[in-house]
Amino acid sequence: MNFDSPLHLSRRLLGAVGTKVSVENLDLMPANKRILVVSNHRSLLDAPLLMAAMNRPVRFACHYYMSRVPVLREMVSAMGAFPLDAPRQRQKNFFQQSVKLLLSGQIVGIFPEGAQPMVQVKPANQLSPFHRGFAHLALRAPVQDLAILPVAIASSEEKKHNLAPLKLFSFFDPSEPLFQCGGWHSAIVYRRVHLLFGYPIGIDEVQRQQYRGRHGGQLAKEITQSCWEQIVGLLRQGSH
Repeated sequence: MNFDSPLHLSRRLLGAVGTKVSVENLDLMPANKRILVVSNHRSLLDAPLLMAAMNRPVRFACHYYMSRVPVLREMVSAMGAFPLDAPRQRQKNFFQQSVKLLLSGQIVGIFPEGAQPMVQVKPANQLSPFHRGFAHLALRAPVQDLAILPVAIASSEEKKHNLAPLKLFSFFDPSEPLFQCGGWHSAIVYRRVHLLFGYPIGIDEVQRQQYRGRHGGQLAKEITQSCWEQIVGLLRQGSH
């Protein structure tokens, strides 16, 4: 066993902070497909939680600023994450890296709410609108047997800490608009959390052909909305 693996590090981290985790519907995780995991996101613990629940390493796309800030940069690198392109970029590197990983049989994870819920924390289990990049990736990637797997991280008990002033983050990444508003970057530590797996959304060649047509943008929008609605429902279910 590789004791420095992202999966092992995830388990050690969750044990160190004392997070109690319950998992529901894990049997919905596809056994014979390439998987693109999509989840809500508000804590540095989200990636370790998903890896521990799935019992598989997952290559998460992390926010660009996490690849620029010392300590965070080393943490996400140890977890096997790779950075998104800088804000307002076309995400070409993200797309190429994701396709390469999926083709090699690795699981790729994306948090489509973007950076805002990490920086400006909302009340637990509120879901922000999703960016559509993951849907465009799934429809454009030349990957057979691909499924998008929605997962909800429902917090039932947590503590909020101040990580560092946003001015400090802006020193390392002046390209991030969220760092210009002042205040502190929060850090959520889950005490009790419930992970609920949703129904996979398969991507087939018919959809890819439709995407290459005139209504490709609409198809990406529909897939994004379907994932968002699933996770909203799962968050409601998990918070009861």
